[in-house]
Amino acid sequence: MKKNLIEIIPQLLSTEINSDDYKNIFNVIKDVINFDNYYIFLLNFESIELKNTNKNIKKNVSYDISENLARELFKPESSVLTNNSDIIQLLKLKGRKYVISKLAIKNTIFGFILWENCTDNLEEIDAITSIISYRIKDIELTNVFKIQQKALKNAVEETHSAYKTIKSQNKKILAADKVKNEFLASVSHELRTPLNAIIGFSDILKAQVYGKLTKKQSEYIEDIQVSGIQLLGMVNEILDISKIEANAIKLVKRYFEISRPIIEATNILMPLIKNKKINLTYEIQKDIDIYADYQKIQQILYNLISNAIKYTPQKGSIKITVTNTNKKIKISVKDSGIGIDKANHKKIFQKFVQLEDAFYKKETSTGLGLTITKKLVDMHGGKIKVESEKGNGANFIVTLPIEQSDAPQT
Repeated sequence: MKKNLIEIIPQLLSTEINSDDYKNIFNVIKDVINFDNYYIFLLNFESIELKNTNKNIKKNVSYDISENLARELFKPESSVLTNNSDIIQLLKLKGRKYVISKLAIKNTIFGFILWENCTDNLEEIDAITSIISYRIKDIELTNVFKIQQKALKNAVEETHSAYKTIKSQNKKILAADKVKNEFLASVSHELRTPLNAIIGFSDILKAQVYGKLTKKQSEYIEDIQVSGIQLLGMVNEILDISKIEANAIKLVKRYFEISRPIIEATNILMPLIKNKKINLTYEIQKDIDIYADYQKIQQILYNLISNAIKYTPQKGSIKITVTNTNKKIKISVKDSGIGIDKANHKKIFQKFVQLEDAFYKKETSTGLGLTITKKLVDMHGGKIKVESEKGNGANFIVTLPIEQSDAPQT
């Protein structure tokens, strides 16, 4: 049974490929569209080069771009080719249906994919080609990086020629890194809409608005909702770290009661809390107004509470405590989970850190949640710390100023 594009996007982004063999990623694509063979061409100055194919023909062959071929290649969208087309004649292919799609990043074409015996709709082919364009470009730039490493190892950089080559390659690598970050941000943004729909509709089904469910159906709906919330959290983390690295996050501050973002964050995560039968309690000394960015504070709480849920066992407990003294507010999220060794207390706030522990490895994580949380706390002029020992739960404490220097006078 064929899958839809949304289902295979994580595989398209994570499947291992190299410049010599793209079969792995095209095997994933076969779950969505029908085709027999593929041919990947990359643009050179005045030619195209057959870079990769699953067919047993000679690779790395260059073909001059004639005027007719240029018109054929640079059409704005994917198109079906006839047997009389220039590219079909160049490869001496006959008697089958061929579709050509453009490899491009930000409307800049750098190559093409020729799909042999492809029968699917062109819009879907365009969408898939758009996604794998970044993977293919990334592979090509990785090869550039390997060349650079080899050049450095052999001390070629000592010559003026090698220095110029390395400088040029570094620019390409930095450009590729920027493209990757923009792509991750774009894909993450696009994934949020269908994920929100999945969570919303599963919530409606769970409420049995349109009829009663069997016990087994209820269990499946619960699984869909829990998985959707977990995946949405990961997607949000990827989007947030992309914004942070691009210095694109700005604070929009206002006054609000501190209890509101706490309750909203726990309500969003309630299916995960119920799924593990965790006992969640609050202790708010005084519900005061704080001058801060509401969404960012909610996100800090969401990250800390979801982290506590993740590493707290079935029927464990989580306690959220709010106290305020000396013009500061202190928020504590304490769990009865597996705890964190003292040696890792600073390490856990670093990007992509995954602790070497059998339990941690079972949990799905981007390794970005606490990094983002610390950044958002820092932006508010606050501090975050953890009190924990392995096996004795963890207590994350966030201290924030109640009012800041830019707060409006009341």
